[in-house]
Formats: sequence, structure tokens, C-alpha cells
Amino acid sequence: MSLSNKELIEKINEYKKKLSVTIVAHFYQRDEVFEMGDITGDSLELAMRTKADDAEFVVFCGVGFMGQSVKVLSPNKRVVMPKVACCAMASMIDALQYDNTVKALNDAGIPNENILPITYINSDAGVKAKVGEMGGMVCTSSNAKKIITTALEEGKKILFVPDRCLGQNIANQMGLKSCVVGDGTDLNEADIICFDGFCSVHQLFTVEDIEFYREKYPGILIAVHPECDPAICDKADFVGSTSQLIKYITELDPEQKVAVGTEFNMVNRLRPKNTYVLSSTKPECPTMNETTLKDLYDVLKAIDEGEPLNEIHVDESTQKWAKIALERMLEL
Repeated sequence: MSLSNKELIEKINEYKKKLSVTIVAHFYQRDEVFEMGDITGDSLELAMRTKADDAEFVVFCGVGFMGQSVKVLSPNKRVVMPKVACCAMASMIDALQYDNTVKALNDAGIPNENILPITYINSDAGVKAKVGEMGGMVCTSSNAKKIITTALEEGKKILFVPDRCLGQNIANQMGLKSCVVGDGTDLNEADIICFDGFCSVHQLFTVEDIEFYREKYPGILIAVHPECDPAICDKADFVGSTSQLIKYITELDPEQKVAVGTEFNMVNRLRPKNTYVLSSTKPECPTMNETTLKDLYDVLKAIDEGEPLNEIHVDESTQKWAKIALERMLEL
């Protein structure tokens, strides 16, 4: 017999009291799962806060690369996921595609010693490890500008993977020239060379959406995530990471209308009124929404029975170099 959400919540709370577990939930999780989180936040915040947690098991409600990041930073922790969902952006590049991208730069006359790679945290541990081995580091949407500013001090070309939009938006903010591998631009002319990856959710927002809201609600503010296309960010009033968007929006006067260009579940929780989703369709991340209360209950039940489900493992070499790439970021 299937359990109702109310019954699942009761049983989950019973397991939380009984077991040495910490439930971690990303901002983009569906509401009923998010509300079960002992720790909530964006991807890096979650990895950092769980590092200091002393529970035996981290139960991570999010997508695969996030669970990997926790395991990389805290290799002695046991990390399990109710659903090992795959971020669409992270799946756009693997270690082989990374190598092929580096080769494209080499073929354009840019040797490895003149390349400093930076990977967005939304990437597989194998890609983070490749970046670490080449002397590069990880960044998040909130610290990408600081990371790139520091990296440019080495006088090298920045190879930015996998999100072209974040790379291009940071380049625009800094007055730098960017390009996307394969777009026909001479790679030698660009300061930041971007891999052609993107977030399918943040691609839903259009300039027409912004124009619609500005016409319908004079004085409305537009706040968007830097994974949006540069044309969107150029017309926004505020561009920021998930945590920066939350701070900006929740500190607005309650009567100030704002249209937000990021994932639906987070936007829907921000303010009770005068907050709109900047899209004519529902910008809901399909993989972030795969995790259900039933999945969470099942993984806790499996821990209780001594047979954990969906445990995250990272091989020793990948763990070593991915951790180096992450720690280079954290040092800054």
C-alpha cells in the first residue's frame, strides 16, 4: 500500500531521529523535499556545510555532481542520494570531451602551459580532476568573477567549462573578449574561451519575456541568474547567483514587483506576492525535481536496514585532483 505524503513525512522524521543522518537539500528541490532538509542552500554552500557536519551519512537531495562534491571534499563521509539525477549541463562534458577541447586550443596554437582551466561547479568530478591536474580550479556563479580575475593575473588564456553563458557574462562584466569553441572566432583573440555548454532551464528566458513584464508592470525589476544568455543579463536590473538572488529579492520593499529568471521552485518560495517567474512556460528543472518524498523515505529505510542505496563513490585519483581544484577555489 502506498503511503501518503503526510505518512511519508512522519516516517522520514522518525528515521531522522533514529539514524546518524543529515538530510541536505538544494534550493531547486520540490517544496516537500526541500522542507525535509536539515541543511539547505546552493551547491557549494551545501558541500561546505556538510564538511563540518558529524553525521555518519549525508543524504543529498540534488543532482549527481553535488553529491560528488560532498564526497570529494569529505572522502570519509558516506554520501547517499535518494535519486542520482544527472544535471543536463554537467552531462554535456566528460573527461574525454574536456581533452578534445584542450586539443582544439592546442591546434589553434595555444599550448597547455598557456591555458588556465576553470570549471563551473556544475560539472562531473572527472572534469574537475582534469582541471585540477592542469593547475586550474573550480568556481561558482557567485565567485566566478573573483576566480577569473585572479586567474588572469597569470597571463594565460582562460578555458571556461562547461557553461558558455556564465563565462560570457563574466567576460562582459569585466570588459574582456570571450568566444565559444567552434563559433568561428580565432581562439587566440579571446581572453576567455568557453566550452559550448548551457543550462536548459535558464535558456527558457527571453528578451521578449523581459519586454512583456516591463510593459505590463511599469517599474518592475528584473533579476536573473548568470546562467541566462548574455542578452538577458544585459537587460536585467540584477544578475546574481542563487544565494545572491535570494538576498536581493527578499530585501526588496514588499510592494516592489520583481520578475525572476531562475528555477521555478526557488522563485515560488521567495515572497508571497509581487514576485513573478520570468517565463511564459514553467522553468522547472526536470532532474532537480526527480527526487520525491518516497525516494527520500526509501533511502533512509535502506540505511536503517544496513544496505544503503545510491551511495556515491569517487576513485582515489579523481578524488585527489578534483579536491585540489575545489580547494584552490576555497583558498581564495
